[in-house]
Amino acid sequence: MADVIKLPDEYWVFDFTRGPDPNFECPLDYQIGRYDEVRPGMYTHDLFEGKRDLHIGIDIGAPVGEAIHAFSDGVVHSLGINPEPGSYGPTIIIKHELKGKPIWALYGHLSMESLDMVSEGMQVSEGQIVATVGDESVNGGWAPHLHFQLCWEEPQVNDMPGVVAREDREWALEKYPDPRIVLGPLY
Repeated sequence: MADVIKLPDEYWVFDFTRGPDPNFECPLDYQIGRYDEVRPGMYTHDLFEGKRDLHIGIDIGAPVGEAIHAFSDGVVHSLGINPEPGSYGPTIIIKHELKGKPIWALYGHLSMESLDMVSEGMQVSEGQIVATVGDESVNGGWAPHLHFQLCWEEPQVNDMPGVVAREDREWALEKYPDPRIVLGPLY
């Protein structure tokens, strides 16, 4: 399986369990935001209903324009813009196969140009560049990063809930497995 973003040997792994620290400036250009992490105080937009703060994807911080690769062969399921403040902005979902089962991968917080790099129904190859990292003006208002999330069930729309309410943890972790099953041991 290919890396979705080619990480350098050194990158930062965030711990958001204490909430955001406005005085902290990450010393590295590449960062990881963890899966199955409660992030109090981070999701203040209306989209999160004041209660969704359990992160069920992996965030990979990288410079704007950084290439994003398909982790394996697949078919583009859907693409579009999730425009709500705090959402993904440009988003691509690709249907892959893992251990003989279909699995869908959401690539979110992309650049606008990413939506011209693939089309619905398009075959993609492992390692193929399918998108690039977007900036705050288009990616939902977040620092530049890729939100990468897996789902065992076919999405009905070009979206997946990147964070869920804590009481939904059990079903969410079953439906949205740990992305490290394809990304490897990032932390």
